[in-house]
Amino acid sequence: AESGGQIGDQGFIKSEGLSILVDECKKTDDGKCYLHFSKVLDGTIKVGDKVSVTIDSERRKAISRNHTATHLLHKALKDVLGSHVNQAGSLVESDRLRFDFTHFSALTQEELEEIESRVNTKVFEDLAISTNEMDIDQAKKLGAAALFNEKYDNIVRVVKIGDYSIELCGGTHLDTTSQMGFIKILGDSGIAAGVRRIEAFVGRAALSYYKDRENLARDIAQLLKTSPTDSINKIELLMDELKAAKVEIEKLRGEIVKNSLDNILSNATEKKGVKIVAARFDQLDMEALRNTSDVIKGKIESGVVVLASSFGDKVNLIVTATKDVVSRGVHSGKIIKEIAQMVGGGGGGRPDMAQAGGRDLSKINDSLKKAISIIELQIKQ
Repeated sequence: AESGGQIGDQGFIKSEGLSILVDECKKTDDGKCYLHFSKVLDGTIKVGDKVSVTIDSERRKAISRNHTATHLLHKALKDVLGSHVNQAGSLVESDRLRFDFTHFSALTQEELEEIESRVNTKVFEDLAISTNEMDIDQAKKLGAAALFNEKYDNIVRVVKIGDYSIELCGGTHLDTTSQMGFIKILGDSGIAAGVRRIEAFVGRAALSYYKDRENLARDIAQLLKTSPTDSINKIELLMDELKAAKVEIEKLRGEIVKNSLDNILSNATEKKGVKIVAARFDQLDMEALRNTSDVIKGKIESGVVVLASSFGDKVNLIVTATKDVVSRGVHSGKIIKEIAQMVGGGGGGRPDMAQAGGRDLSKINDSLKKAISIIELQIKQ
């Protein structure tokens, strides 16, 4: 039955003309009665009927693998992290396990690998697993680990794994550790202050996990047109090529901007004695747009620069103003706030510099025209 984090058995209750699926077993709160949650597939049942009961033995074996794994995992955690580690909960299923424990920080990759290695070492040592009932005081003298908040009867069940682990436990276990196969720890996460959670696969589930990763490695290698063992080298080579291509693209963009500066400056407008440069570019990210704005502002020496650029499916906007123009009432942040709304975005900033983003590429030209109108209204004579 479901108890101590282990899910209950499943199976069938059968007799001639009767078939009942038992899909869940639980204990009552007082532990004196076992409840079988069932579905009648065929026939009817009444008091006094003689029936046969069969348990899904493969499923129970899989659950036992995971339960034995939690005991080995608990001990390995204490060995690697320290004696402060205590079990804070668990879930033992047929296809996976999770184990909650007390610890003050996230585990490093090295710690996870060491814990996994220690558990698998004990699996390969084929340690014998024994279960015995005894007085709780005797169990404690033997050093049996117990859950801090759990209430135990005077007679308890002790599960001993070789000379490595000994715990109070009422769940199902294997005969030897080698029957586990092996464990694969997926990682750890924080679930509460001072409480961590490890999730893992054991046995066939662990084998399926590695098979999936093997298939993934093969698929990646096929895309890269190389072998799985050479995939990393191929990816590093492609990353280097991509980095070099990006540098070349930025260089070309810079040259395009530089070549267009004379035309941009010649098309500058003047409102109330203030020069305004408003221009549109294509495929400049925000950093490139800022650099371009700085170059233009340096050339005009006094005035306002309003630049917009499409970049993929996004709009980048920037407004900069020289100090003398700011003193006449121009506020880049207020300008950007209004024109950003036109392109379906938002942003803000200081009087001398502000930037924003949006997604409506069709409104870029309108936003530049609007910026000129706003600047004209802001300028004080």
